[in-house]
Order: sequence, then structure tokens, then C-alpha cells
Amino acid sequence: MPEIKLTPLGAGQDVGRSCLLLSIGGKNVMLDCGMHMGFNDERKFPDFSFITNNMSLDEYLDCVIISHFHLDHCGALPFMTEMIGYKGPIYMTHPTKAICPILLEDMRKVMVERKGETNFFTSQMIKDCMKKVVPVNLHQTLMVDDELEIKAYYAGHVLGAAMIRIRVGQESVVYTGDYNMTPDRHLGAAWIDRCRPDLLITESTYATTIRDSKRCRERDFLKKVHDCVDRGGKVLIPVFALGRAQELCILLETYWERMNLKVPIYFAAGLTERATNYYKMFITWTNQKIKKTFVQRNMFDFNHIKAFDKQYIDNPGAMVVFATPGMLHAGLSLQIFKRWAPNENNMVIMPGYCVSGTVGQKILSGHKKVELETGQFVEVKMSVQYMSFSAHADAKGIMQLIHYCQPKNVLLVHGEGAKMEFLKQKINQEFKIDCFMPANGETCTITTKPDIPVEISLPLVKKEEAEYDLQPPDPKRQRLLHGVMIMKDNKLKIVDVQSAAKELDLPRHIMQFTETVNVRELGTLSRVTDKIANLLKARLPDVSVELPAENEVSVDNSRVIVKVGQIPKNDTAKEVSVTWSIDDDELGAFVFALMGTLSK
Repeated sequence: MPEIKLTPLGAGQDVGRSCLLLSIGGKNVMLDCGMHMGFNDERKFPDFSFITNNMSLDEYLDCVIISHFHLDHCGALPFMTEMIGYKGPIYMTHPTKAICPILLEDMRKVMVERKGETNFFTSQMIKDCMKKVVPVNLHQTLMVDDELEIKAYYAGHVLGAAMIRIRVGQESVVYTGDYNMTPDRHLGAAWIDRCRPDLLITESTYATTIRDSKRCRERDFLKKVHDCVDRGGKVLIPVFALGRAQELCILLETYWERMNLKVPIYFAAGLTERATNYYKMFITWTNQKIKKTFVQRNMFDFNHIKAFDKQYIDNPGAMVVFATPGMLHAGLSLQIFKRWAPNENNMVIMPGYCVSGTVGQKILSGHKKVELETGQFVEVKMSVQYMSFSAHADAKGIMQLIHYCQPKNVLLVHGEGAKMEFLKQKINQEFKIDCFMPANGETCTITTKPDIPVEISLPLVKKEEAEYDLQPPDPKRQRLLHGVMIMKDNKLKIVDVQSAAKELDLPRHIMQFTETVNVRELGTLSRVTDKIANLLKARLPDVSVELPAENEVSVDNSRVIVKVGQIPKNDTAKEVSVTWSIDDDELGAFVFALMGTLSK
């Protein structure tokens, strides 16, 4: 039987350093190539020796796909391409391609120029790496080669984030990267069609969390900030350059305007202007409200939020500062934290997830004294607040995506092991499908049941239906559609209906239509599904067949999915078939087909 294999090199029962190796239909794809913010040794990058001990990256990988620009998903990319040596194609969306090199360069400056890292990529390596990138449009089906196909779906989360469907032949996988099922002030909610992949690989950062009302959270955030600045305190909000930063800036800007507040709000210099340019450039990736009002007013042109200068750190009086990075593991946010932490009037608000090992995670765990990499200790007297404005799907959102997508199997990554286990059980119970959660370096193998391609023409279905006239067929009449194809133990043969029923010891009327039916025809979708439903009613008088809704025909609570394409008009005869299958624990999988011949 065909198999799909998945091996996490990062993000297996862990958050950070997303990097997954996918084997599907004889193709090998790397999904994301991130770095871990909690480590400063070799563990910050994925273990590429998993591949390079046996062969080179170019020999092994058919392509690399990057879901979005966050460094835990793309931070190791120049290291892999320029220092390990990968020359193949890399796919990401247009906004991700534009923003990725800026964030990589910011990180490089911190790691090399401030921390003195030696085994690290250079600015030129980042440029050379980005030359290998092939940009992808939303909903564009792109062929990597003759067999490997990828398609991007809107993921919310941050500007340019995408979920990716990978398909080879009849096998398909959807990889979510990070996504958000709830629309916010500047981005829309993630969306995917009912593609029914063999495997859905989903992040599970908030596997056990169901967030409270977004409005309540925003109100609580504004009250805490207002109370702190009212008493003369300083508020530090560590954020990453793009994403939650813009969301919270819009929120505070609107509130300051409404309340007529004069307390200064600052954002790390250079980043606001740069971010605004990206949002202008990729306005189609924002939500409907921003797109509508953009011509009259750009929501990212802030009146109350000014550029921050390091000299302001010791300024007296209240202020609010957005500083990068978001987990207090380096950079300006950590520098400000060190100065403000000993004062109990001040406050730090952590708006997103912090990976293990970062200063952010330590103070959220209640540490009152934090050791930094330099060996110095910082006493934490300031108020520490965690308010999740993270743009990840919560448990409810993950279940929602599974419901939309309707996969045959689910695999959890990018989450903590114990929380994954809880969600895995919920998925098993609610959807009755297998769920996997491999650790880093562990290979997960999933057996797939491929569909058999089907072609059927509308004239043929019409003629057959007219001759049946919704009645059981006349056995003396020569039928256009006839015969049964059986697949057992991976062997295929064609027999008549009676022989099939006898061989399988299976009554004809209990066949369940569970596999995909692909229909290629010259008429409309609704007409074809109607005809197929009527034919099934005639052939299966003892079975409940419901008329189709959109492109589905329901048979005994199972579905036949009809996919319509175009076939050229020509003079040659064409063999056509309509295929469905039975799944039975004792008998295994069997595939049945009505077969016939169509001439001009």
C-alpha cells in the first residue's frame, strides 16, 4: 500500500525550530526551516545530518516550502542553503519573500555583531539564499515537477502566512504552518476548502486552550495599560516586528484617540515605517475593513505612536514601548526590560507564546530573579502580565480546521507533548480518525488508500439513466455501463456483479460509497451529480440515496464527491467508469466500478 512518511527535525512535541521532512509519492519535501530561540548552541538549527549523513540535501530534497516569515519557521534557511549546501527550489508567498530577508538580517546583527556568534551566515548569504526563492500566489496551483503539485491557502496569523497543500498523484497532505481561525483588526481568518487530504499536519501551540472573548481580552489589556501609565509607570510590550505589533498598535491608537490621552507610545525605530510599507504593498492580504478604508485612511499611519530612541529608556514619567523581539531573548526588548524590571511601578505585558529557555518564559513562570547569558542577574519587581494576543489557533480553532478540511489522518506538531496528547484524544473521539504526534527525529508512517481516477461523460450518463428510467435494469438489455472491478490485496480484476458478490460474500446493497469520484464531462456539475444520484437510486433500490448538494451525493451517510473537468470532443472511443469503495475491517478495501465505452 502507498505510504506517507513524516519526520520532524524540529517542532516535534516542541515549539520552535519548525522543520519537517515529508515523503509523499516518492517525493521529499522540507516544510519550514526555522531556528530555536531558546538555544544558543548547535541546537538552535535543525539537525541536517539526519539527511546529509546518507546523501546531499540536493539529492534528497525535491523542494523546500516556507509557511511564513517568523524566524522559528525560516531562521535556518540561509544556514541550510549557503553553509550546508542546498541549491534546489524554495517556495513561499510574495509577502514572505519580501519580509523574510529583513528579519533574517536583524537576527544576524543580534547574533553576530552583539553576541559574537562565529558559525553563522553573512548578509551576502541571506541575499544569495533569497535568489533561490520562487514566490507563490494564494490559490495558485504550482507544479514543482511533472508529479509534485503545491497550492497555498490563506492562513491569517501574520502578513503572507500560508497553509500549503502538497499533492503527488492521488496522495495529498495539507501543512498549516501557523494559522488563526479568528479574524482580527488587520488580518482575516484562515480559510481552506474541503480538500480531504490523506494527512493534515497542524500546529498545536494552544492545544488545550480555548480563548475567552477577544473583546474582553482587548478591554482588559487597555485597562491594565491605562492604570499603569496613570500611576506614572512604564509599560513594555515585547513583540516581533510584524504581526501582533500592528494589531496592538491599532488597538492602542484607537483607544488613545478616544480617551484623548497624551502619554507617549513608542515603537522600535525604523520598524514602524518599514512595516507600514509592507502593509501598503500587500494590502490584499489584510482584512476586508482595512482594504475598504485604505484609500481614505491608512490604518497603519499612526498619530500617537512615534519612533523610539534608546535615549528615552531613562526618561522620567509614563510611557508605552513596543520593542522587539517578542520573547525577551535578545535585542532592544531585553535591554529595556533590564532597566525597568527593578521598579514595581512598571509593567511588562507578554502578548504571545514564549518558548522554553527564553527570559520571557522565565518571568511568566514566576521567576523573581532572572539570570542572563552574560551571567548577570536581574531582579524582577515590575508587574508581569500575560495576555494572549497570539495569532495561533486555539483548541476550538484546530478542531474547526479539521472539520472544514476533513482529512483522513491528523498529525500534530509545534506544541508541547502533554498538551498534544490531550488534543489527540479529542480528535480521536470527535472525528474517529487516527492522530499522530511524533517527537523530533521520529519517523511517522501513514498508509494511504488512493482513489482510482474516473472519467464519465454527461451524454453517457443521460442515455443510461433514460434507458433505466429509474427502474431496475432489464437483464436482457445490452448495458452501456457494466461490470465490477475488484481490488483485493493490491491485485485488480474485473468480474460481473454476481461473481463479485459471491466472491466477497457481500450483499450488493450494503456497498458504501466512501471514496472520491472524479467526473470529467462537458456539462454542468449539478446536472452530472443529479444524473449520478438517479443512477445510484436505480441500481441500489434498498439503499438510501439522497439527491446531491453542490458536488456531493450522499449514500447511506457516506459521500460520493464529484469533481468536474473538461474532456475534448473527438472521434475516438473512450472508456469511462464511476468508482466507489467499501471499507471493511475483515474484508479489507475493495474498489467497485461501473464501466462502459463512449463513442462519438
